[in-house]
Amino acid sequence: MDKVKLTITKSSCRSGYHKQGEVFLVADICPPLCHELWHLIYPNVYTLLNGGELDYGNKRSKCFDSICPDGGRVHIHGEVLKDN
Repeated sequence: MDKVKLTITKSSCRSGYHKQGEVFLVADICPPLCHELWHLIYPNVYTLLNGGELDYGNKRSKCFDSICPDGGRVHIHGEVLKDN
């Protein structure tokens, strides 16, 4: 089963929930992310877990970048990890 790797690429989280460099692996359950951030990225994670691709610049890709809806305080990158 493929997994989605989520990496916090930038953080100034007002609640201190997330730190730059944190990594979460998602297979079938919600990781310990703040609810607002998870709500924002869940459709992308779901698409990638189910074999889909997303618009990424001028191409389709198995990754995404998102910014926290709370003033862009947290940036996150998601990408598919293939099981070997």
